[in-house]
Amino acid sequence: MWSNKSRLASAAVTATLTLGLAAPAFGATGGPVSTTPAAWTPHLPAVTSSVMQVRQLAQCGGTMYAVGSFTTIRRYSSTFSRNNAFSFSATTGAVTSWNPNVNGTVNSIALSADCSTAYLGGVFTLVNGTAVKNVVSVSTSTGAVNTAYAHNAGGQVEALLISGNHLLTGGYFTGINGSTKKYMVSLNPTSGLDDGYVNLNISGHYVYTDDGGRSASSNASRVYNFELSPDGTRLLVMGDFTSVAGQRRQQIFMLDLGLSAATLDPWYSTEFNANCATVEPFYVQAAAWSPDGSSVYVATTGYKPANGTGYRTSDPRTGLCDAAARFPSSKNSALTHSWVNYTGCDSYFSVAADVNDVYVGGHERWANNPRGCDNAGPGAVSRPGLGSLSPSTGAATSWNPTRARGLGADDMIVTTSPAGLWIASDNAYGSDMCGHVYGKAGICFLPA
Repeated sequence: MWSNKSRLASAAVTATLTLGLAAPAFGATGGPVSTTPAAWTPHLPAVTSSVMQVRQLAQCGGTMYAVGSFTTIRRYSSTFSRNNAFSFSATTGAVTSWNPNVNGTVNSIALSADCSTAYLGGVFTLVNGTAVKNVVSVSTSTGAVNTAYAHNAGGQVEALLISGNHLLTGGYFTGINGSTKKYMVSLNPTSGLDDGYVNLNISGHYVYTDDGGRSASSNASRVYNFELSPDGTRLLVMGDFTSVAGQRRQQIFMLDLGLSAATLDPWYSTEFNANCATVEPFYVQAAAWSPDGSSVYVATTGYKPANGTGYRTSDPRTGLCDAAARFPSSKNSALTHSWVNYTGCDSYFSVAADVNDVYVGGHERWANNPRGCDNAGPGAVSRPGLGSLSPSTGAATSWNPTRARGLGADDMIVTTSPAGLWIASDNAYGSDMCGHVYGKAGICFLPA
C-alpha cells in the first residue's frame, strides 16, 4: 500500500514504451540497489493456515516498524508472537520487545518526531487490552495506549502521516474523534482532536456508465494513501473520490501544506478520469516523488481500459491501467504523462525511487509489455514481483532481482541509513523468495 516513500530531471518520451533495456546508472548519489537481500531481516512464516501480510514499513531513528495483518515473526531460528505490529533494528534486524498487541489489521503507522509515540490506523477494537476504534496513539517503548489521545474513528483508517504539528489521517470514516469530516482530517498529535488544518469536502465515488451501476456498492469513497514531497511542502493523496474542495479530482490530488491550512494544489491530469476494468475501478493506489521534487511517479492496478482503444488484447495498450507512469509536478491542471510502462495486465501496488531508478512492485510478471495481456507481448521483459525503470525514459533497466509474487509488494521505501530498498509483502501461496533467497516473506531489504 505505501511508499514513503535527486532523481534525474528527465525528458519527455513517447507515451507507449516498447523499448529494449535501459542501461542501469551507477554513481555516488544512487544507482540500482543490490539484487541480493540482507540475511539479517525478520520475516513472516512462509506457510500458515491464513495469509499474513506486512502493509507498511516506517523507519524512525535506528528502528524499523512494520504493521499489517500477522501473528508470528521469525528471525533465523527464533519465533516471536506479534499481533499486527512490531519493530526491529534497522541495521541488525534484531526484533525489539515492542508489542502493542492489536486485535485487527493495522494499515498504517506514523511516528512522532522524537520517535516516542506511534500512531496506528486500521480496523481494530483492542490495543494491549484497551478498547479503541480504528485509530490509537501508543508508546514506542511500552506499547501502552495513550488514553488521553482520542481513539474513535467511525470507519477504517487507511493512511497516517505526520506533517509538522499535524497528524494527517485518511480512510473510509465519515467521522473521527468527534469531527464530522469525511475521509480526511488533520488531528492534533497530542489530543487526537480535529485541529482544523484540513477542510476539503471530499466527496463522490465513480461508477461506470457501462456496468449498470454495479460498482457503486463495492467502490466506496475513501482516502487510501499519502506521499509527502521531499521538501515537505506538498502532499499527494490517493483514493476513491470525484470532488475535492469543489474541484474535479478523481483518484489522486495534491495539497499545498501551508502554515495555517492545507489547500488544493492545481496539479492534476484528466488522464486520471479514465476508467479501467469494472472489477478494479480504483487503480491509482501508489505514488512517489523524484528526490528533487520535479516529477511524480504513479503505479497502478486496473487490469486494462474499460472499453475503447487498448481494451482488446490485439490493441497496443493506452491509458494508465496496470502501469507505471511519470508526470511533471508543476502546478498545472492539464498535465500529461512523460512516459508509461505497461506490465501486460498485472497490478503494481507500490513505487519508490532514488536518483537513478524508479522501483516498482506488485504481482507483475513483465515490464515493457504494452501489447500483452496476461502474456508476454513483443518486447516484453520478465520482471516477476519487482523491477526498476529509468526515470528519464521509463524503460525497464536490467536490474531484475525477482521476487515471489504472492498477493503483491504492498509497500516500498528507500532509506539512507542503512542505504537500500525495503519491500513489504505477504506469504500468500507460500511466497517467501526475494532476490533468489528464501525466507523473505513479508520483509526484504536490498542494500545499496
